[in-house]
Amino acid sequence: MDSSSLLIQFGQQLINGISLGSIYALIALGYTMIYGIIRLINFAHGDIYMVGAYAGFFATTMFKFSFIPALIFSMAAAGVIGMVIERVAYRPLRNAPKIAILITAIGVSLFLEYGGMLLVSPQPRTFPVLFESEVYNIAGMVINSQQVVILVVSLLLMVILTYVVNKTKMGKAMRAVSFDTEAAQLMGIDVDKVISFTFGIGSALAAAAGVLVGIYYNSIDPLMGIMPGLKAFVAAVLGGIGSLPGAMLGGTILGIIEALVSGFWSSTFRDAAAFAILIIILLWKPAGLLGKNIREKV
Repeated sequence: MDSSSLLIQFGQQLINGISLGSIYALIALGYTMIYGIIRLINFAHGDIYMVGAYAGFFATTMFKFSFIPALIFSMAAAGVIGMVIERVAYRPLRNAPKIAILITAIGVSLFLEYGGMLLVSPQPRTFPVLFESEVYNIAGMVINSQQVVILVVSLLLMVILTYVVNKTKMGKAMRAVSFDTEAAQLMGIDVDKVISFTFGIGSALAAAAGVLVGIYYNSIDPLMGIMPGLKAFVAAVLGGIGSLPGAMLGGTILGIIEALVSGFWSSTFRDAAAFAILIIILLWKPAGLLGKNIREKV
């Protein structure tokens, strides 16, 4: 293989990796927001992504929605489900030992997976085609319209989230609760409302990722959230869990590395590469690329 074709292949895998990485980033944002607020690794978050994909599927097949209304419907439905899960499963255990909340999160994950199987059957569903697929050839590199949509929607949602967190009253409350929950409560902030909102917005972003994956791969199933959920957790840890820019960076890096491993080596090892990154980052920089080391008093 000559240098020009190698460069084209590298560029192609880079494009594929950024598309995949933006999906991981959307899911990782939910992980990192929830951890930043209540120090909880919500292992049910990957299954919210699955619920969002099915909400988008039913919105397009039953209600005949086009892409944008289906995306909004999916995000709204998953946001409500996320807030209900927080209210029913996590809020009563807020002062319980961390291991109890962690076990509950795993229980909620299994409930969503097998509840999904019961309701919609375990068989994969073919996601409907929502727009005509067009292929663009740029200097030998192929970009299809699905990848363009994924990139545009992901970037738009990340910009909106950044604005909400940094410029709005609720965003200021979220940052206050993340910094010191008790002090925020003393200042009159409704902590329960802030935490519920965080679960809602994180779940909505995961649902958007589910719809985008449905469009990209044309197939969804009740267990589709397991591996992307774990990889998004890796992305959150890689970037620095608790950091929004870190989640975006970690997702993008993870997607690019997976695409390069698949393109230049073997797709069999791309999952192994993701978890190898987790081990390396925990050994080398446990706080993540953009995370900060925080000392805790014993």
